[in-house]
Amino acid sequence: MVECVRQGSSQRSVAKRFGVSLAVVQRWVMRAVDKPLDEVEWDDLHRGPHTVANRTSSDIEEQVLSLRVELKGHSDLGDYGAIAIRQEMVSRDLALVPSVRTINRILERRGVFDSRRRVRRPSPPIGWYLPDVASGSCELDQFDTVSGLVIEGGIEVEILNAVSLHGGLIASWPWQSVKASCVSKNLIEHWSAFGCPDYVQFDNGTIFQGPHHYPDVVSSVMRLCLSLGVAPVFAPPRESGFQAAVESLNNRWQRKVWERFHYETLESLEMQSDRYVAAVRRKSILRREAAPERHPIPGDWKLDLQARPEGKIVFLRRTSELGHVRLLGHDFNVDEYWANRLVRAEVELTHGVIRFYALRRRDPSQQTILNEVPYVLPVRRFRE
Repeated sequence: MVECVRQGSSQRSVAKRFGVSLAVVQRWVMRAVDKPLDEVEWDDLHRGPHTVANRTSSDIEEQVLSLRVELKGHSDLGDYGAIAIRQEMVSRDLALVPSVRTINRILERRGVFDSRRRVRRPSPPIGWYLPDVASGSCELDQFDTVSGLVIEGGIEVEILNAVSLHGGLIASWPWQSVKASCVSKNLIEHWSAFGCPDYVQFDNGTIFQGPHHYPDVVSSVMRLCLSLGVAPVFAPPRESGFQAAVESLNNRWQRKVWERFHYETLESLEMQSDRYVAAVRRKSILRREAAPERHPIPGDWKLDLQARPEGKIVFLRRTSELGHVRLLGHDFNVDEYWANRLVRAEVELTHGVIRFYALRRRDPSQQTILNEVPYVLPVRRFRE
């Protein structure tokens, strides 16, 4: 086009000949000026500035990186992500405080993220297997233990952790060995301070459920919960996701309490764990206020392990290839067409019946009843 113009053709005729606008011809003629054609820069030029005008300065980037290192090593809460860094910068009254998104971009650009970004796939709502918990009208506490920890002198310790599903209320108790009596003591302590939930969920460990080789066992922990109007829930064996909230707490506790410090005594571990729990509770106070209401322990309540248990026990289980489920030492026929599928078994001790409900993660709103069988807990003295 430039060559044609230089040979005497008008710019408008050249534009019509090459099928472009007049402005395009004018731009390339101005670019070439009077230079030889082989010396002209024909590549498209970037129209923007060579430097980004609003890029964060290097000084602020260094402040972000140094605060991340400081929070990771010394903060009580153990958080050192973008939100925690920005809150710390605001508390120090720094002149220029970048946004959380900008801080994340700085951390990503400087390559200090601990791991790759996790790909999250759609999941059912929390507590989907209990309709009143999934709807947000009832609260559920999850309990679990952390074992295999050793402090100074070869002393083994175990940790009992708890977290509420909606309110995010956490608790942690280090023990040399977690037993059923420890669980009962901590349950009473925790619920006396914050109130009782509607449900409490455990795995199938004997400290929670009692011995498995005897039929019709209602453990001391289960009797304690039932006496307070709390329905104990037991997650299905070898199934992921049902204890996700407390397992996440287990992981956070180990990273932010156990791995960051050296402990010579159980008391020092308890002190640091209590500091972490207090910091998390301060952070989650608004979430707790929006959670379902918890009911207080009655003033005249007293635990009587010999009293006949009343209320509801919930077992989450997967049926066998024949559509059967084993509960409380007995084999129950649920539905031959619901084989190898999840069910919720509600043991109504007061009404003497077990109801089995179908569970599907892909459609958690549909939980039809599959079967109803009579069940009466035998009368026997509880062995304390």
